[in-house]
Amino acid sequence: MDVSREVEYRPVSVKEVLAEMKDTAELLIDLSYSAVLFGSDAVAEEVLVLEERMDVLQLQARMSVLMAARSPDDAEQLAPVLGVVGAAEKVADASGDIAKIVLEQVGLPDAIRSALPEAVETVLRASVDADSRFAGRTLGDINLETETGVRVIAIRRQGEWLLNPTFETTLEAGDVVLLRGAEKDVGAVYETMTGDPYETPTPSEPRIDDLERAVDAIVLMKNMSELAIDLAYGAVLFNSTELAEEVSALEAEVDALESRFEAWTLRAAADVEDPVSLRGLVHLASATEVISDAALELSEGVLRGLGTHPVVAEAVYESDEVIVRQTVDGGSQLAGATLGEHMVRTETGMRVIAVRRPRGSDGPYDDEWEIQPGAASKLEGGDVILAKGTRTGADRLGELTSAA
Repeated sequence: MDVSREVEYRPVSVKEVLAEMKDTAELLIDLSYSAVLFGSDAVAEEVLVLEERMDVLQLQARMSVLMAARSPDDAEQLAPVLGVVGAAEKVADASGDIAKIVLEQVGLPDAIRSALPEAVETVLRASVDADSRFAGRTLGDINLETETGVRVIAIRRQGEWLLNPTFETTLEAGDVVLLRGAEKDVGAVYETMTGDPYETPTPSEPRIDDLERAVDAIVLMKNMSELAIDLAYGAVLFNSTELAEEVSALEAEVDALESRFEAWTLRAAADVEDPVSLRGLVHLASATEVISDAALELSEGVLRGLGTHPVVAEAVYESDEVIVRQTVDGGSQLAGATLGEHMVRTETGMRVIAVRRPRGSDGPYDDEWEIQPGAASKLEGGDVILAKGTRTGADRLGELTSAA
């Protein structure tokens, strides 16, 4: 943070500040991992700029909350708001630490850059070429997400970030656009937008078993941490103890993965030519674990029965997407079927971000998670679906998961 920049109290809308913090935190996660994947100093520097912006936002939010607390009852109601602020700040700090792996050339094994594209989704940074057929058109006119599955998550225009662009947002020549989606899809959109060929990161298969296991663990930690953030905001929006418990289960799994990662990395250090090259991998795992901790902190007010302050719920509601948790009934259309058979995403517009399958009597900690299931993923009665999309889509998904 630029300590020379003074921040003074001024009346602000807490709802608007919290909404911007949410959007910024999610963008920071996307940008930081993208910086690692492409070894991009430019993207990493954008992360640090946004991290500084988050520092200002969290100070404004904290001052406004303190000004609003006038009694013990006020303090109890506003405590979860400070938890949401602290969680978003923690995500920003962790994202900054990931960016510094690139900027400070801490070092990463080539294996991580070949493994990250296999993670949930790829984020690409593309500049809109003046000759592109996208230039001068709105996102609604292009209909990008429906036709390609690729979403524009942010636009940088003349030094300013536009978060969560809408269908009315027009792409202008020179805009820096962040694209998110499956690698095979974002690559094609990148070429149309920039006029340049898309080059995938050169695959580099790790030849050391323990290193391969460590890299796989970090990719799974990343996926679970991002999912935990999504679910935590859903828990806050709906004041849902069930969703908050899912966050807690994910955080516990990330902790367990980090422990296994540490053991595999220490064993691999004896076999790699330069053990110092593993430092960045260790930093990446640590920062990823912090993101899952932030998700748990975000949902802590719900878990502890403090509920959700209306201003927080309203801020989260600013997003067009909702997160739902639905159980597949034994007699429903989805019981015994794959997601592809019923074309869940096409028919409902909902993206199934995880499936939790009960596997034991020890509660969610003993269950099996499938993160970002694909069309071939088969569902059974009792499986819990976590999905993200529109409210109308959530109703349609409910019809597929409920017994007639």
